Amino acid sequence: MLVSQILKDKGDLVFTASPHETVAAAAALLHARKVGAMVVCEHGDVVGILSERDLVRLVAEGGEKALSQPISSCMTRDVVFASPSETIDDLLTRMTDRKIRHLPVMSEGRLAGIVSIGDLVKAKISEISAEADGLKAYISAG
Repeated sequence: MLVSQILKDKGDLVFTASPHETVAAAAALLHARKVGAMVVCEHGDVVGILSERDLVRLVAEGGEKALSQPISSCMTRDVVFASPSETIDDLLTRMTDRKIRHLPVMSEGRLAGIVSIGDLVKAKISEISAEADGLKAYISAG
């Protein structure tokens, strides 16, 4: 299964934030939207990604005062991207190797969606389940 199919099923909505917004505002948005990361954009370009891990690290190091800092102070700047034509297996390997949970999807130079490790695992389970059902039907048919 390709990333494009996951985005077709899940949708292409991506929550974004400005690098100038405060960490407290970003934390509130992550909580309200029930997501684990948001893409940080400036002037239409992706400049980072902010995850729950980034927030925890910042607060652990800087305490409550860190919440007033801009997102740019703790976002991950070296963003790892996916493309719609990549497979689930490719992305699962990349995410495992880099210990990341979210990949923004870029298509033709624009942000086309985002996939999480949960999205990929759900799709992989569905793929394996469909394969198993096909094998059972084949075996039953004799």
